[in-house]
Amino acid sequence: MASDKLTILLVGSGGREHAIAWKLAQSDRVEHIYVAPGNGGTSNGAKITNVDIGVTEFAKLTEFAVQNNVGLVVPGPEQPIVEGIQGVFKKIGIPCFGPSPKAALMEGSKAFSKDFMKKHNIPTAAYENFTDYEKAKAYLDSIDHQVVLKASGLAAGKGVLIPTTKEEAHQGLKDIMVNKEFGDAGDEVVIEEYLEGEELSFLAFSDGYTVVPLPPAQDHKRALDGDQGPNTGGMGCYAPTPIGTKALIDEVKRTVLQPTIDGMRRDGFPFVGMLFTGIMLTASGPKVLEYNVRFGDPETEVVLPLLSDDTDLAEILLASAEGRLDAVSITTKPDFAATVIIASGGYPGSYPKGKEITLPETSDALIFHAGTALKDGKLVTAGGRVLAVSATGSTLREAVDKAYAGVKSIHFDEMYYRNDIAHRAFKHVEEGAKKAGLSYADAGVSIDAGNLLVQKIKPLVKSTKRVGSDSDIGGFGGLFDLKAAGFVDPILVSATDGIGTKLKIAQDCNIHDTVGIDLVAMNVNDLIVQGAEPLFFLDYFACGKLEVDVGKDFVAGVVEGCLQSGCALVGGETAEMPGLYALGDYDGAGFTVGAVEREKILPRLDEIKAGDVILGLASSGVHSNGFSLVRKIVESQPGLTYHAPCPWDKEKTLGQALLVPTRIYVKQLLPVVKKDLIKAMAHITGGGFLENIPRVMPEDLGVIVDAKSYDLPPIFKWLKQAGGLSAHEMSRTFNCGVGMVIVADRSNVAEITQLLQAANETVYELGVVTTKAELGGKEVEVRNTEVW
Repeated sequence: MASDKLTILLVGSGGREHAIAWKLAQSDRVEHIYVAPGNGGTSNGAKITNVDIGVTEFAKLTEFAVQNNVGLVVPGPEQPIVEGIQGVFKKIGIPCFGPSPKAALMEGSKAFSKDFMKKHNIPTAAYENFTDYEKAKAYLDSIDHQVVLKASGLAAGKGVLIPTTKEEAHQGLKDIMVNKEFGDAGDEVVIEEYLEGEELSFLAFSDGYTVVPLPPAQDHKRALDGDQGPNTGGMGCYAPTPIGTKALIDEVKRTVLQPTIDGMRRDGFPFVGMLFTGIMLTASGPKVLEYNVRFGDPETEVVLPLLSDDTDLAEILLASAEGRLDAVSITTKPDFAATVIIASGGYPGSYPKGKEITLPETSDALIFHAGTALKDGKLVTAGGRVLAVSATGSTLREAVDKAYAGVKSIHFDEMYYRNDIAHRAFKHVEEGAKKAGLSYADAGVSIDAGNLLVQKIKPLVKSTKRVGSDSDIGGFGGLFDLKAAGFVDPILVSATDGIGTKLKIAQDCNIHDTVGIDLVAMNVNDLIVQGAEPLFFLDYFACGKLEVDVGKDFVAGVVEGCLQSGCALVGGETAEMPGLYALGDYDGAGFTVGAVEREKILPRLDEIKAGDVILGLASSGVHSNGFSLVRKIVESQPGLTYHAPCPWDKEKTLGQALLVPTRIYVKQLLPVVKKDLIKAMAHITGGGFLENIPRVMPEDLGVIVDAKSYDLPPIFKWLKQAGGLSAHEMSRTFNCGVGMVIVADRSNVAEITQLLQAANETVYELGVVTTKAELGGKEVEVRNTEVW
C-alpha cells in the first residue's frame, strides 16, 4: 500500500549515495535508510544509519535486508549492479531500483552497448571493437580521423582516453591492452570516431517502459581550470544547461532515450533503474557517447536538489521497480543548481588520507560527503573526491556563487577544487548577449545543418554519375546531355511520385535507408513501362527539424535506387519547415526524366490483341502502395508492433519485413524492350491488378489473371487473413506478389522469359488478353482467387 512505511537499503559510499539518502529522507513514506557501507556524511542523519558491509558482499547484504524488513534496495555504484545485485534481491522477493545483470552490460561492456546502438539505429559515433592488440594497431594506422579509446569493461569512470595525435593513440592503446592500465577492463577496446560539440549528461528514471529524464547536466571531467589536466571522475557539474532546451530534451528522448528503453525490452533485458546517458551535441544532432546504468556522480548531487519539494524520490524508485512509473508525478523546480567537488591533493593520482576536515556550522549550500570517514570522532578524508558542495538559485550565477561560498567555508590540508565550474554556460550566455537580432536558426531552421548534409551526401551523389551527367550537386539546376547519351530522335518521358505512409513505419523503426530506394523505384518503374530509359532524378526531402544523419540515410537510399536503375541524381531540395512537420516526421518526393527513341514508345496499343499473353514479374513485397491499409491491419492485431517478430518471417521484425524496398525493373527490362518483344507493360502500384492493367490496354480489350498461376507470397496471405480482406480488395489494393505486368505475343514469350530469367527475374505466365465482351464488360478479371 502507498501508506506503508518503507525501509530502504542504499548500497554505496560516495557523494552520490549521500545525495540520494538526503533526498530519500525527506519522504514521509520512508521510515529508515541504511547505507552500506556509507561515509562520514551518511552516519549522522536522523533517518540514516551506516552499515559496515561492502557493496559486493551480497550474502551479508541479503541477510541484513531480511533481518531489517527492507522493502527497497537502491544500488549506487556500477560494481554491484554489474555483478548482479538486482538478481540477488529478486530471488528473495525484495524490489531493487537497478537493472538486471544483462541490462547492466550497457555499462559493463562498451562493445555490447555500441553493438546495441547499431542494431537499434540509435545515433552514435562510428566505431570498431577489438580484442586483438595487433589488429587494433592496424586499424589505428588505417584511419585518418581523431579517435576515442575506451576500455570496454568497468574502469570506475576513467577508462576513456582522448588522444590528440596518432602517436598518443598508439601509446594509449598499448596502455589499455598491453600494460593493462585499467586491468581486465582493457581486454577489449572500443576505438570510435571522436565527436566534436558540447557534452551533456541525461539522468532518466525508467521502469522498462516509461522513461522520464531529469534536467540535462554538464560535467567537468578535467582536474584543472580551463579543462586542463588529467581526466577524473568529475570535478563539478551544473544543471540545467543553457543549450539543454525543451526542444533538445524532446529530441533526445525521442531519438535516444525511448528507443534505448524500447530496444532493451524487445531484446529481452528490460531496463529498470537510472539510465545515465552521455550525449554529444554534434553538427549532425545529438549522439550517444556512452551509457551508464546508475546514478551519475557528481550529476546526482546537482539534479536531485532540483526535484520539487512535492516530488517523492522514494515513491519514484519503488514505482520504477514495480513497473508503474507512469503513475508517479515527477516535477522539477524552475531553478539552477551547481556542484563543486573538493578533492585531495594529488587526485586523480595518489593522494594522502586521514586529513582532518573542518566544516561550517551553517551554510546556504548542501555539503554531500564522498571520500570521508569518521576516525576517533573526527571527520577525515578517505578518498580522492572528498566533498561535493551543491547549491541552487534562481539563476545559474547565483547557484554557482552559493556553491563556491560553501566551498570556501571548508578546510583540510592539501584540498583543491576547480574555480570555473559552469564556465561553458557563462560563455554561451555572454555570446548570446552579444548577438544582434534574431537568426534563421532562432526560427528553427539550421543553415549549418543543411550545409553539413550537402557535404555528407556529395560523394554519394557523385557515385551516380553516368554518360550525359556529372551528378555534381550544389548549383541551381542539373544538366543532362542527351546527345552524349547516344539518343538520335528521343521523346522525353517524365514521372513524379512519393513514398506514402510507408514512411510512418520507417520513422517508427528508425530505418531510413530503404525508403529512398522506394522513391526512385516508384518513379523509374513508371518510365520503363513507356519504354523509356531513366536518365536523371531529383529528390525532395521535407522535415520539421533536419536531422543530418536521417537525411543522409534517406539520400543514400535514393542513391542506391539511382544506381540500380542507371540514372543520375542531379539535384534535389531539402526543406526544413518547423511547425509544419512534427519532430521526427519527414516526407519525400521524387521527379525523374527518361528518354525513348520515338519508334520504341510503349504501349503499342494497335498491336495488342485477344490471345496475347500476360506475364508477371515477382515483387519484393508490398512495395510502396497500400500502406494505409497495412498499418490499419497491424493496429488491429492485439500486441503486435513493428518491432515484434514478423508473423511470416521470424528472422526479421515486422517493421524490417514491411520496409523491404520496392523492386526496380529497369535494367532487366531495357534489353527486352529494345528488342521489340513487348507490346505493353503495367507497373502494379496503388490500385493493384484491377486499376493498373487497364491503363495500358485498348478500350475493347480486357485481361484474365489466373491466381493459380503463381503462389501468393506469405506477406499477402497474412494481410488477407489478419485483415479479413476479400480477394477483390486484395486485387485492387496490393500488387499481390506481382510488381510488373507484361503484355506480349505468344511467339515472344519464350525469349522474353529466357532473357529475364538470365537477369535473375522470376517470371509468371499470369493469363491472357481477351475481349471485354467476354468478361461482361469488366477490364480485369482475377480468377481462382480461392487459392489465396
